[in-house]
Amino acid sequence: MLDQTNTALVRVRDLQMHFPIYSGLLRRQTGAVKAVDSVSFDVMQGETLGLVGESGCGKSTCGRAILRLYDITGGEVTIDGTDIGQMSQSDLRTKRPTMQMVFQDPQASLNPRMTVEAIIREPLDEHTKLSAAEKEAKVGELMDAVGLNRRFAKRYPHAFSGGQRQRIGIARALALNPKFIVCDEPIAALDVSIQAQVVNLLEDLQEKYGLTYLFISHDLSMVRHIATRIAVMYLGKIVELAPRAELYSDPLHPYTKALLSAVPEPDPAIAQTRERIVLQGDVPSPANPPKGCNFCTRCPAVMPVCKDIEPTYQEVTPGRFVACHLFETTGTAEKTAGYI
Repeated sequence: MLDQTNTALVRVRDLQMHFPIYSGLLRRQTGAVKAVDSVSFDVMQGETLGLVGESGCGKSTCGRAILRLYDITGGEVTIDGTDIGQMSQSDLRTKRPTMQMVFQDPQASLNPRMTVEAIIREPLDEHTKLSAAEKEAKVGELMDAVGLNRRFAKRYPHAFSGGQRQRIGIARALALNPKFIVCDEPIAALDVSIQAQVVNLLEDLQEKYGLTYLFISHDLSMVRHIATRIAVMYLGKIVELAPRAELYSDPLHPYTKALLSAVPEPDPAIAQTRERIVLQGDVPSPANPPKGCNFCTRCPAVMPVCKDIEPTYQEVTPGRFVACHLFETTGTAEKTAGYI
């Protein structure tokens, strides 16, 4: 069981998102890309859960699948008490105001032919029956909330900087008073000088409106600043989930240790003494993952059992979850295979 000490706003169980591979003259399905493969976690009310990992590990696909921007292959997704995993897209329409998304590239996610006012107002047009005056007032309030001048409401996205465009995207996400927002690498396309401003804005909005975030990123330094707990993803699976302080001070999974060793250390004295873990080889294809543990082809602590049996994702200490044979408590699978 996952941690249930607080109220879980979002519950994900065995989430799968497989994309079919078609080949041959008749275009028959010959395989599947397992972008997200049996992922389970909770996002507690009012917290920020960080989701980190290498490019291509399935982070963004996981976030989009949770919001049902895709029809998922399998599993359960419960948001605010409602199971939306197998809900039809038409039925999902009534749930959309509860859950929103801030996209990675603000330039690509904003319609260049719409003014800022029209972009922010669009969710209100689709999901509310407010009058034109009420919508105009709401757009003004949202622009104030994200730090945009109301005088710019009639301008188009090309007239704004990257950071300002991301603020427009955040204002649009807030328009319907959501409870849960997936932030899909919201600072990745921004200058370093602007990234901290956007993250601080997200924190301020969370405190003001009581928001719950799933913050997807490959920037471990920024995730450490904003996240309450952190889930580490590798090749479609979560390999470790822990509170922020414990994860950074004492990582358990070999992949987490390698990731954290790559984070730049500003103190030269500490940087010289810190061990750098360099992983060998490339990430396997999600269309053909290795047998056993997904990380066994690159793991510096690999054992024979790792190449045959998939490790169990389990709670090893209160609030800490890891999928690694180094922390198997029962050893049942290993005994069955004759390894211990």
